[in-house]
Amino acid sequence: MTGQTLELIFSLTEFLPFLAALVIAGAIAGFLAGLFGIGGGAVLVPFFYQMLGMLGVDDALRMHISVGTSLAIIVPTSFRSLAAHYARGAVDMTLLRSFVFMVPLGVICASIVTAYISGAGLRGVFALIASIIAAKLLFGKENWKLGGEIPPNPLRAFVGWLIGFLSTFMGIGGGVFNNTFMTLYGRAIHQSVATSSGVGVLISIPGVFGYLWAGWGVEGLPPFSLGFVNLLMVAIVVPVTLIAAPYGVKAAHILSKRQLEVALGLFLVVVSIRFFVSLI
Repeated sequence: MTGQTLELIFSLTEFLPFLAALVIAGAIAGFLAGLFGIGGGAVLVPFFYQMLGMLGVDDALRMHISVGTSLAIIVPTSFRSLAAHYARGAVDMTLLRSFVFMVPLGVICASIVTAYISGAGLRGVFALIASIIAAKLLFGKENWKLGGEIPPNPLRAFVGWLIGFLSTFMGIGGGVFNNTFMTLYGRAIHQSVATSSGVGVLISIPGVFGYLWAGWGVEGLPPFSLGFVNLLMVAIVVPVTLIAAPYGVKAAHILSKRQLEVALGLFLVVVSIRFFVSLI
């Protein structure tokens, strides 16, 4: 057996734990995409960040690669989740159509800013907003509403832009923002979750191109990267998320409104704590 062969076997053996972890993360992300309509990015981004650090990727690039790769994975996951929710008649297509231009516009604006913001800045913004939304879900009351109907333009257009803008910084499908927006205006959590899967589609597609552009030509990227998107991670995780997403959709239509709110709130608490800790 040659030295090159032994080196290859050793390298593959070292990579196997990361491969197993990617599969597990993909399964969790896919399930959560169907359950919460969040695209799974809130799971994938912190996981990718830690894994890239263990592989020796420069800290200045880790968060950007994690976010860009997460958005690429969210594309098929969100489509899969949207199709499943749409089949159940749970998606508010009127609201989704009204977001078709403004959400991607927010994504484009965020992609431009991405080239100039630090990885620590991205983590800090995510942790802060996630914790605020978690507090609302866990401690909010039924009478915490801004109105009985979702407002028309220009406020609706601005909210769509803001959802796309903030979500792109964090590599998420926008579900945490859209869920909060819709429930504050009296919409059921199940409809909010279902519609959020469509918002994930509007965010992830332009978001991927934005991170490809922002990272194009940057030195120090890991192998199989196009800009800030790592194709190897995408190829491993996507099939697992597509398999797991329908199970999350099924669970979303079984659980009660309060169970969904508490589950999503606790999930966001865990994620925000992980990001705050990473800033220390």
